[in-house]
Amino acid sequence: MDHFDYSDGVLHAEAVALPRLAEAVGTPVYVYARATLTRHARVFRDALAVLPSVQIAFAVKSNPNLAVLKVLAAEGYGADVVSVGELERALAAGMPPERIVFSGVGKTQAELTRALEVGIGQFNLESAEEGLELAEIARALGRTASCALRVNPDVDAGTHGKISTGKAENKFGVPFDRAADIYARLAGEPGLAMRGLALHIGSQLARLDPLEAAFTKVGGLVRAIRAAGHAVTHMDLGGGVGVPYKAGEVFPQPADYAAMVARVTADWGVTLMFEPGRVITGNTGVLLTRVIRVKDGAGHPWVVVDAAMNDLARPAMYDAWHDFAAVTPDGTRMTANIVGPICESSDTFAMARDIDTVARGDLAVFRTAGAYGATMASTYNSRAMVPEVMVDGDRWAVVADRIAPATILAAERVPDFLV
Repeated sequence: MDHFDYSDGVLHAEAVALPRLAEAVGTPVYVYARATLTRHARVFRDALAVLPSVQIAFAVKSNPNLAVLKVLAAEGYGADVVSVGELERALAAGMPPERIVFSGVGKTQAELTRALEVGIGQFNLESAEEGLELAEIARALGRTASCALRVNPDVDAGTHGKISTGKAENKFGVPFDRAADIYARLAGEPGLAMRGLALHIGSQLARLDPLEAAFTKVGGLVRAIRAAGHAVTHMDLGGGVGVPYKAGEVFPQPADYAAMVARVTADWGVTLMFEPGRVITGNTGVLLTRVIRVKDGAGHPWVVVDAAMNDLARPAMYDAWHDFAAVTPDGTRMTANIVGPICESSDTFAMARDIDTVARGDLAVFRTAGAYGATMASTYNSRAMVPEVMVDGDRWAVVADRIAPATILAAERVPDFLV
């Protein structure tokens, strides 16, 4: 249930008709349904209640909008961040520092320092080198950093190559066969409190068996580290559970995921940490767009919309599918190519797609756009930065302004030597 439904022939976000938002805010615009966000947060959280000790840190990279983070903070979620910018957003949303996990392979000295200063709950270390640098900073500040060592389990997640993170050739984590030695080395480093392991094998997983294989493999590593005399009290199992983008797709449900985790980790005796992102926010949003024109094509007509690859990058980057639906469908269908106005052949959302019939001026949506949508947007081709709206029942508010090209231009400078 995503709370984007038709009423009297018009697509609504909860109780707000999308044409109303298009008239007030313009297009393209991301629209989020608070009810969906809250529901998904609770379903995931409640599913994990079968586990004895749990911490949930929302993957901020999937949707860092402050209003989205505020809703999740109210539901008891912490944050998994990968930059100091995401850290500041999580703090601004009211997420307690001790519920923030700092992940990512390239944390800078300034980022590590800021995270120590605010007292975040855990650093997910990606290398021995990072751990040694963090230890030095922590000692200089008179702090102790709680850490987990990210392990690369060399498990193929079976997902798109560009969002796979757990194979040996991926840049994340330390090699599995060196993890125990690196953990032991860092455990003896003043300034660090090593408390566990972290892993994340990829995003948009359609099956649970790659996750189960990775968790089982890392469970053996936990036993080896403990046998060497080191403590393991926390295990960060990452995220990655996918969501359906095509109508009719079926993905693992949170309850099935939780049952698998409970079975695999039954004897670990740790606090289990999770980093859900897309599974919480994916179906929370749509990208509302307007048809500029429909032009003839060699095979199929070209539906040119005012949203573009700078607004929704996933199709251009990953050949990703987003269902396309008319806001006021008339019941007829057409086969068409859907493209945006960017001067790139990659600015293509769909080819030879069976869609609702649309014409110039019609409104339509790209569904399941609440994750990795606005957060990946840019101003390529000197286009405006896409705005975001949140709907709550019959109320709505702009939660990120459209940043006009003139505003962006005003931030640039011509040096004196060019005048």
